[in-house]
Amino acid sequence: MGAGDQPSYMTPKGKLIAIGGNEDKGLTPEAGHNTKVFNHTFIEDSILRRVVDEMGGPSRRIAVITSASSIPEEVGQNYIAAFGRLGVTNVDVLDIRDRSDVKPDMIKRLAKADGVMMSGGNQLRLTTIFGGTAFLQLMKRRYAEEAGFVIAGTSAGAMCMSSTMIYQGHSASGLVKGGVKMTTGAALIYDVIIDSHFVERGRFSRLSQAVAANPSAIGIGLGEDTGIVITDGDMLETIGSGQVMIFDGHDITYSNFADVEEGQPFSIEGMKVHIISKGHSYSVSQKVFTAVQVPVKN
Repeated sequence: MGAGDQPSYMTPKGKLIAIGGNEDKGLTPEAGHNTKVFNHTFIEDSILRRVVDEMGGPSRRIAVITSASSIPEEVGQNYIAAFGRLGVTNVDVLDIRDRSDVKPDMIKRLAKADGVMMSGGNQLRLTTIFGGTAFLQLMKRRYAEEAGFVIAGTSAGAMCMSSTMIYQGHSASGLVKGGVKMTTGAALIYDVIIDSHFVERGRFSRLSQAVAANPSAIGIGLGEDTGIVITDGDMLETIGSGQVMIFDGHDITYSNFADVEEGQPFSIEGMKVHIISKGHSYSVSQKVFTAVQVPVKN
């Protein structure tokens, strides 16, 4: 099953929260990320607060999956501390580093959680570790069937959510055919391709190529400390301090992407781009942008 093949009757009851990375945890920015002064002064007004709220409040149990990270122990402790600042005491870090760690005990722990938080790192690790496992099947089933279940992911944890997943490609080679590598993601949501650290790492060309190669999919570029709450597998609401960029290739009138050779630049005409800040929304199925009504000052 690929992008555009999601059955219409399979509207998920749960929610996805895809985050562009380097979300405010009440501390300094994560190692390896661009230094940034968060617009949020307090973590109480942060993306992670929204994650907690969508899961049902601080009394809920959160399963943290650090499999994408090269430093899983440190990342796990960071999330325990960050969620702890928001009053969450029941944080279960699932230490899964390869497929052999996906044991029945881990599946039982996932079954007890009210939501999942997937860390950043290497998104290909997530798909190669969990692809085809009972663990991922349970996660997808709970997301589809349980109204209160939330799957949140940051950076790699966000990028793996889509059916088509970018796993390699630099901004400098984004407009050269073959400069962006894609594979099958976890397929929690169809008809989209998600990219992270979007503004900070200049990934405009990377997502442009992904959409040029898959014009039936909507490209979603998430800035750092910025995310989207996805409801009904369709409506995207921007949260956080930055912006989300939408790349819509449905109305492309010309593309020579299929005809040029590998390593050659390509041309496209008619790709639409939307910029969506906090509170604004976008429907993937309807291709409709919803603005926030700003009160008129007297």
